[in-house]
Amino acid sequence: MAELLETSSLPAGSDPDAVYAAFVEWAESTGISLYPAQDEAVIEIVSRQNLILSTPTGTGKSLVAVGAHFAALIDDRTSFYTAPIKALVSEKFFALVDIFGAENVGMITGDSSVNSDAPIICCTAEILANLALREGSDADVGQVVMDEFHFYGDPDRGWAWQVPLLELPQAQFVLMSATLGDVTTLAEDLTRRTGRETAVVTGVERPVPLHYYYETTPIHETIDDLLTTGQSPIYIVHFSQAAAMERAQALASAKVATREQRDAIAELIGGFRFTTAFGKTLSRLLRMGIGVHHAGMLPKYRRLVEQLAQRGMLRVICGTDTLGVGINVPIRTVLLTALTKFDGKRMRQLNAREFHQIAGRAGRAGYDTAGTVVAQAPEHETENLAAIRKAGDDVKKKRKIIRKKAPDGFVSWGEPSFQKLVGSEPETLTSHMQITSAMMLNIIARGGDVFANMRSLVYDNHETRAQQRLLALRAIGIYRTLLHSGVVEHVDGAIRLTVDLQPNFALNQPLSPFALAAFELLDPDDASFALDIVSIAESTLDDPRAILSQQEFLARGEAVGAMKAEGIEYDERMELLEQISYPKPLEELLGAAFETYSASQPWIRDFELHPKSVVRDMYERAMSFGEYVAYYKVARSEGVVLRYLSDAYRAASQTIPEHLKTEELHDLIEWLGELVRQVDSSLLDEWEELVAGVLVGHGDGPVVPPAPKRLTANTRAFRVLVRNEMFRRVQLVARENVTGLAELDAAFGADAWDAALDAYFAEHDEILTDADARGPKLLLITEEPGAWRIRQILHDPAGDHDWGISATVDLAASDEAGEAVIAVTGFDRL
Repeated sequence: MAELLETSSLPAGSDPDAVYAAFVEWAESTGISLYPAQDEAVIEIVSRQNLILSTPTGTGKSLVAVGAHFAALIDDRTSFYTAPIKALVSEKFFALVDIFGAENVGMITGDSSVNSDAPIICCTAEILANLALREGSDADVGQVVMDEFHFYGDPDRGWAWQVPLLELPQAQFVLMSATLGDVTTLAEDLTRRTGRETAVVTGVERPVPLHYYYETTPIHETIDDLLTTGQSPIYIVHFSQAAAMERAQALASAKVATREQRDAIAELIGGFRFTTAFGKTLSRLLRMGIGVHHAGMLPKYRRLVEQLAQRGMLRVICGTDTLGVGINVPIRTVLLTALTKFDGKRMRQLNAREFHQIAGRAGRAGYDTAGTVVAQAPEHETENLAAIRKAGDDVKKKRKIIRKKAPDGFVSWGEPSFQKLVGSEPETLTSHMQITSAMMLNIIARGGDVFANMRSLVYDNHETRAQQRLLALRAIGIYRTLLHSGVVEHVDGAIRLTVDLQPNFALNQPLSPFALAAFELLDPDDASFALDIVSIAESTLDDPRAILSQQEFLARGEAVGAMKAEGIEYDERMELLEQISYPKPLEELLGAAFETYSASQPWIRDFELHPKSVVRDMYERAMSFGEYVAYYKVARSEGVVLRYLSDAYRAASQTIPEHLKTEELHDLIEWLGELVRQVDSSLLDEWEELVAGVLVGHGDGPVVPPAPKRLTANTRAFRVLVRNEMFRRVQLVARENVTGLAELDAAFGADAWDAALDAYFAEHDEILTDADARGPKLLLITEEPGAWRIRQILHDPAGDHDWGISATVDLAASDEAGEAVIAVTGFDRL
């Protein structure tokens, strides 16, 4: 395509037939023949009409999107591609770079951008929505391709899919999804707003038809039958990560893959770094031909499973419905273990859109002649039927059968539910428009007739008249607050801002301006300054619920033990426990600061402050990533933990001003970045490459990614890791925890620790573990080739500093392990 663009003599505004012919010629040169639906869709696009493309998964919507971008390029129009999640945006960015060339494709994600002036821009729906609000019809947006458009119906995020339709009348829209439902009203509205006809391509037969089955055999028999009848790869869908993992573990005892298949997998993944406890379990399962896929996994593990699946190496994948969001993994059979899910509020049956989004993943174009969708009957129904079959024709035995009841709280489903879902069309999309302070500020920043623009947004949207009135009341309240606070003013009939909005306002971390103000409240001379700065940065990030719930669980467990020891009665204990939550450093200071700041910047109230301690907690506990995940028992969610740490590193790197970055804070940020990189370098390397404007290849590539940079090459970060490892030992020594010390340094031995502790406490009453105790002044390092010799001086109350722990650091072993490898050699008086 890049060559086609270079050699094409088509001028801007070329005849649609010529643009169509050029695109078809390129497609056929790659071995692709357009399906009838693709052909019809491309014809409508080159004719400069809007298009709503609602065709099943596997009918080539991605190729239609490529045709749309090509037509826009020929017309010299800027085109935007939007998707619901950053991973899909990134995936599409690199795919389009491969097709159109790096100079023609850019990406904006909020925390980074690359080639943002390119004629094709990939971004999330929220990025485009905020651009539409800020610039309206003056925005340089000639075409919008919105993928996974069914997110329009999302209660929390749907506004971002609706706003561009309302605010960009100059644009040509291409709306795509496999599950849109009836779009008649949407198409009519789009035509009215843009003055372009809107074509609807839908009701298309899948190139790979689906066959649906309801199975009442036990699930292990169902899986075995699918494997033996050639229905693999099988994606076994669960609606919890725990259930997916349990199923994978249960299948480990079955013979899923042949010896040849297992050997081929082992050869492919032999050099892959499975660095975490979950990773080691995944490695064992993969070698049996069993994959696991869910949102809680590290990105490198999910990518590995996807790559192995794409190569046909995995016969079974156990996962959640994450594969329903556009991830390209070829599978033949979808096996649903249930037809109900917990939606965050209640347990309910799947709706038609959710069902078809998942079921549509079955059947691989170019590989399969048909796909299979199987729904597994509830366990109690399966067991009851098995008991009936076992009784045979014996009437007495049948009478004696004690039918198993559904478990408490079970939301019923059965074969009628399944058949109804199979025959149902996806529900009509429902509007979920919102009005927030940030939206209003963006419209005011646009200038012009602010009142008319705001009135149009409130009353000319897709909501009911009653809901529009509620939005109007909300808008009036927001405007009055902005006016009262002095953020906007009304002069000579014009509404205008009294402050300058940063260029990426409301795109990245919307609370960053508050964080900048809150940083100034801290005393740089305070011993906890660096960690307090980190706590402010953490308070602006979304909550990693998996860790916070475990922090709260452990805090309440410790509190219960203390209250029992104090003799507090049960009822009072339960009442007191309700007040105990996860750690929230600086909660009072930040709460008061937030109130003060929002008085002058009321838009900040659109967002919630979330004081918490994850980065700080890990640092103060001097734990490695693996130890932290194990301590809180969140192995299934280690990917969530790492993404949070990655976001925290980016926030600290970008938000904290240089003049506030003390040596300790520099150390802490470097430590955090290196910790993330050593666990899964893809999270930071790609971001840093994009920030630097470097484009790297993201094709199929090797299954085994390159190892992260040598840990010891980042001396500053490695020193912090060494210091943390030694401080862990200081903490254990202070608590006289000989068992813990012996586990860390088995070679030194429990007896040696015991003897040294007795000698120390004969001279000093305690060992301090304050900020000075973990500071760099009390750690002496002698750097030698291949190893460091270190001496951790203990902080005694008298300040004599006459005792210490000696150790060596193996540099090569540290690089291999991705963490500081230390061996204690002595604990004695200086």
